[in-house]
Amino acid sequence: MNSMYFTEEHEVFRASFKEFLQKEVVPHIDKWEETGTIERFIWKKFGEMGYFGLNTPEEFGGMGLDLFYTVIFLEELQKINSGGFAAAMWAHEYLAMTHLNKEGDDFIKNKYLTPSVEGDMIGCLCITEPFGGSDVAGMRSTAIKKGDKYILNGSKTFITNGIYSDYLVVAAKTDPSDKYKGISIFVVDRAAKGVSATKLDKLGWRASDTGEIAFDNVEIPVENLMGEEGKGFPYIMQHFALERLIMGVNAHARAEYAVEYTLKYMQERVAFGKSLDKFQVLRHKIAEMASRVDMCREYNYSITKRLNDGQYVVKEASMSKLLSTKMADEVIYDALQMLGGYGYMEDYPMARLLRDSRLGPIGGGTSEILKEIIAKMVIDNKEYKPAT
Repeated sequence: MNSMYFTEEHEVFRASFKEFLQKEVVPHIDKWEETGTIERFIWKKFGEMGYFGLNTPEEFGGMGLDLFYTVIFLEELQKINSGGFAAAMWAHEYLAMTHLNKEGDDFIKNKYLTPSVEGDMIGCLCITEPFGGSDVAGMRSTAIKKGDKYILNGSKTFITNGIYSDYLVVAAKTDPSDKYKGISIFVVDRAAKGVSATKLDKLGWRASDTGEIAFDNVEIPVENLMGEEGKGFPYIMQHFALERLIMGVNAHARAEYAVEYTLKYMQERVAFGKSLDKFQVLRHKIAEMASRVDMCREYNYSITKRLNDGQYVVKEASMSKLLSTKMADEVIYDALQMLGGYGYMEDYPMARLLRDSRLGPIGGGTSEILKEIIAKMVIDNKEYKPAT
């Protein structure tokens, strides 16, 4: 492993986490893929092992570790061949919990963040809407203040952990007349009156519960507002850099897994009297695939280092997601081809891997949106700045 970024302590963590996944998670994956429900006991085990607190301050039960522990967490989750399980875990820790950690006050952190670290509560992040996917500022959900409460109305969709989570981090318009400065962020209890959810049937990520959520006159106490009213849009944009880097890291990790599995298969599979890894046309394809994985992985590590050092890497993270997810789809497509008919069988990992990977260029900002964001920065010299 690259010693420029990973220390001996990192590698000890990787070995321990890998062993944990093989022992505690892998035996249940096929069942969770079939049922679309990840049983609660595994969330508690993740919490007990400290895996939900890698990036959380110690005062709220976390360990406050550097982002390369997060990279290891993401990489190893991709290599047990369930994008849905992986998504449920990282969406809880790095989407919902990031907002609690960054915008929540001590009341919110003690009520929601600490139990999230411990695996006693599950969170989800609700931004995307049925009529406004990538256009965050165009959301229609409203949270209008009335006395000591906000009244939330609207709907969200494609929400990971949207069915079985205990709380929802929700973005809504507190000032519908202002497109960019009228959005605020709230934490909403699942049990609140007026919250309902419908489970969605997906091509991939089948172990995760993805939901469409409706809010019908939901009362939110004023103390559940996170950060300042009207600053939701810059908060969301600020955290998109981490989410997009996460998607990039996920992509290079699953592509690396695909190459490793394919190479092992080729070494064992014999045709015309020799193993597949001895045929030049296949050897050269593997060389190309491995090179593309390596290029994305090294870029993602460098961006992780910059983000860990406090730099605002919205351009680089957008590039990471754009190119890494495209690379992963193409590498996994080629890997499936290398397995021939077996690649198309559900008994082998490539079919599920191909389905799960396809969400990469869609979730967390489509590739089309990312290209325009990058174009604005590269061509128009637009600067995106962190929330202040």
